[in-house]
Amino acid sequence: MIVGHVDQRTVRSALELASRAPSVHNSQPWRWCLGPTSIHLYADRRRWLPATDAEGRDLIVSCGAALHHLRVALGAAGISTSVHRLPNPGQPDHLAAVKMRHGAPADAEVDLAGAIARRRTDRRRFGNWEVPDGFLQELVTRAAEHGALLRPITGGRARSVLIDAIREAAETQETSSAYWTETALWSGRHADVEGVPAANLLRAVCADTARRFSEGLIEEADTGEPDGAVLLVLGTASDDPLSQLRAGEALSAVLLYATEFGLATCPLSQPLEVGTSRHVLQEDVLDGAVCPQLVLRVGWPPVGPPLPPTPRRPIDDMIEPLPL
Repeated sequence: MIVGHVDQRTVRSALELASRAPSVHNSQPWRWCLGPTSIHLYADRRRWLPATDAEGRDLIVSCGAALHHLRVALGAAGISTSVHRLPNPGQPDHLAAVKMRHGAPADAEVDLAGAIARRRTDRRRFGNWEVPDGFLQELVTRAAEHGALLRPITGGRARSVLIDAIREAAETQETSSAYWTETALWSGRHADVEGVPAANLLRAVCADTARRFSEGLIEEADTGEPDGAVLLVLGTASDDPLSQLRAGEALSAVLLYATEFGLATCPLSQPLEVGTSRHVLQEDVLDGAVCPQLVLRVGWPPVGPPLPPTPRRPIDDMIEPLPL
């Protein structure tokens, strides 16, 4: 049994790193079941945010990011993996079975594992220095390795349409009292192991693509300078749970490589949570060829101290034995 030959603390440490994955409102909507030679990923519907994520898309994308984080962490520890996605049609919340076997640590995975701890969701206005095309193309390549298309939206009509769709999605959601209640419950926290803490939120939103949360602690002066972020749309050929899971894996890879490049990142799920805005992205931004799954802001971080890490639930709350 691999867990008998590999220190269980190694597997546990990998799961702790996997839990650093980004998730909608830092809800951490996953649970892990451990078998003798495998780790099974399940969606935790108890942590679903129905007012924000009515279709459960964000939940599955979040779980996909955790799955990729796990594979990176295990690979860095010398444990190679193979994945069977959606292995049990009778259990739609059983998202992946990860088979483990001994291997050798890969330098790339060691570097990416280090990026897991450094990555932050940065909602501040980014610096206005240009992101090199070579960096963007590398991110496009990394998304493609996971079966996703990442398209930079760098100017012209497509960018204007994208920004308008983001704003319209926000306006639609903000008419719902249930949405505002859910957002208040999951943001602006000061001492908790879940949700978006006040220390990572702006006191006042300045960027025109930012979701409005509860008031945060970060002071950001409105200097009049434009947000220097590049907007990228992550999409897949289909729009089903498998595609959403793969989109989450691609998101994780893009975020970790961007972190390696020294870039700041901020995933934007809001325009995909509203059907009309999602349709606009598909037809008018992606020319109807790709199903959008997420928008991503990428750019150079603003001058100032690094953001603190967001909290995570204790790993024991996420792990359980594999049912017999």
